[in-house]
Amino acid sequence: MKRTIYVAVAAVAAMTLTACSSGTDAAEPDTAPSTSILEAGQATPMIAQGVVIAKDAAIYKSSGLGPAAANKAAPTGSPESFIDTSQFPDAKLSPGVTITEAQGMAALAAIKENLEAQRLSLDDVITMRVFLDNAPGTDRADYAGWNRAYRQYFANTNLDTGDTELVPLGTAAPAAPLVRNPARPSRFALEVASLPVPGWLVEVEVDAVFPTVG
Repeated sequence: MKRTIYVAVAAVAAMTLTACSSGTDAAEPDTAPSTSILEAGQATPMIAQGVVIAKDAAIYKSSGLGPAAANKAAPTGSPESFIDTSQFPDAKLSPGVTITEAQGMAALAAIKENLEAQRLSLDDVITMRVFLDNAPGTDRADYAGWNRAYRQYFANTNLDTGDTELVPLGTAAPAAPLVRNPARPSRFALEVASLPVPGWLVEVEVDAVFPTVG
């Protein structure tokens, strides 16, 4: 699905982005089911400042989802047990990839599958809520690792040219993302004391809007 993107001054919809005045007035949304409001002058913004939703749009709200316990070689309930072995054979992480980054990619893959069961796609996501736990031995959630995982599935096109943006995996040179997706949802990401599944470091829930038919 393609949505028209308008630039406007808006309140920041994510805790990790600071609002700036763009000096332009908000454009009136068209018949698209949703319109992302983006800060002026950015070709590759990570998230929207907000999203306008058409009054008749049908919205799907996912439950909180995290990575699957795909690594049977790791102890049950350990963060390592939630590494996707199809992405990282033998659960061996690529250079610089953090456990949060690996779990983030697995959680977003679960979101993708959940949406597709409703005939939606990652491109239809308008809002995202992210909960992070800090990895064992650390005193802060790994926001950088999460953001690298996020760029593998979201906000990885250049708004000026339409080209796919290369994104890093760990410390490797930037390469093609796992899923090309122009969507910039509004988003927050915050650290929590714990998550409901032992070993989870990432839990994600999203809102998606059904495309206009016809």
